[in-house]
Amino acid sequence: MAQVEATTERIIAADAEAVFDALADYKDVRGKVLPGHFSEYEVREGGDGEGTLVHWKLQATSKRVRDCLLEVSEPTDGQLVEKDRNSSMVTTWTVTPAGEGKSKAVVVTVWDGAGGVGGFFERTFAPKGLARIYDELLQNLATEVEK
Repeated sequence: MAQVEATTERIIAADAEAVFDALADYKDVRGKVLPGHFSEYEVREGGDGEGTLVHWKLQATSKRVRDCLLEVSEPTDGQLVEKDRNSSMVTTWTVTPAGEGKSKAVVVTVWDGAGGVGGFFERTFAPKGLARIYDELLQNLATEVEK
């Protein structure tokens, strides 16, 4: 099994603290900015960054749906880590200043991929598909915080 990684980033016209706070707000903001690939969104514990437990289903393709139960931690300032209890998937969000009134949001998701031919296709196509999904989420987040 090889590790699969999907990365995307966006410059957002809002300061890093505002972007991070919105991203870490699972109660009010996160559910609003998730694209249509996400369903059954539910905050089960907490709701603001560290200590949050959140559930959703992620429909990556027409046939592939992941049931995700994510534990949220904040290992360093400006960083959120979502570890899926149902799989090896870990998503790390990092928000840093990017000049006056701007920030850079980077999202990296890694997981243990399948082996064999299926694994080849997963490593080839899944990162691009997931990057598109997270790019849409970052666009929605930008729209939310740039108001």
